[in-house]
Amino acid sequence: MDILALIAAFGGGIIGAYMGALPAFILTGVLALAGTAVSIAGGDGSFIINSMAFGSFVGPHIAFAGGVAAAAYAGRKGKLTSGADIASPLNGLGAPDVLLVGGVFGVFGYIVATLIGMTPLGPLTDLPGITVVISGIVARLVFGKTGLTGKYTGKGPRTWFSTGTTFVYNVVLGGGIGIAVSFVAAAISKSAPEAWAATISGNFAVMCFGFAAITLIFTQTGSAMPGTHHIMLPSGLAAVVGIAAWGPYGAFLGVVFGILGSLLGDFFGNTFNSHCDSHIDPPAFTIFLLTIVVSLLRIALVG
Repeated sequence: MDILALIAAFGGGIIGAYMGALPAFILTGVLALAGTAVSIAGGDGSFIINSMAFGSFVGPHIAFAGGVAAAAYAGRKGKLTSGADIASPLNGLGAPDVLLVGGVFGVFGYIVATLIGMTPLGPLTDLPGITVVISGIVARLVFGKTGLTGKYTGKGPRTWFSTGTTFVYNVVLGGGIGIAVSFVAAAISKSAPEAWAATISGNFAVMCFGFAAITLIFTQTGSAMPGTHHIMLPSGLAAVVGIAAWGPYGAFLGVVFGILGSLLGDFFGNTFNSHCDSHIDPPAFTIFLLTIVVSLLRIALVG
């Protein structure tokens, strides 16, 4: 645990609070894409990726999680219409206590990610993802009033897993994104095997994640743009494993994980992020679980 990075995480949480959780996450995508581009071009983009995109500056477990917690607190105090609002910059509230909550949860996120990273689970999962989930659960239990899975007040049975047309849509969405991600990876690995082995394969999934995170700028501005980073990241990771195990056509593994990511995201959204007064992030839930599965497959298939 780096004490300087720990101190910086307090500021990172405040960034997520004043900026808003979603805008901060979009900037995570910008920096992730920039860092991977530098690395693939032959430079050293690791400090951009590790210290900026996924570190104490705008790391999701710090800035996004801090913004989520600050919104939940502001909602509890009546300063925000809904504590589940992750799109609004909280700077407009002019409330120092809201910013301080963001800072505290930024530190909390840094500590949780560091501790999990020291366990056997650490190398297998996505540390920002699992930390975002834990932080969101803590924020709801501390500031929320709707319980872990929300309070359903409608008529008829509650929807946990979407069926019918929505189910088919999620399969098509996940499969389509998975095909694009996976077979672009396959094409690169086949046409430029040396570059793929040297730099691209190690950065490919993060590059896909960055692209997906940046598209949320359309969500931020009011368009019906879905979050897709829980589809693109697992798909990219799985495609890399499939290619390493079976060659270019092994990238089809990424399509499977694209579909799984879409369906799990829907399930976690219905379960933890509906009928509620704070935000528990469905993509983060999906990412940390599927990353574990991909990691175990990598060990089994590639070694």
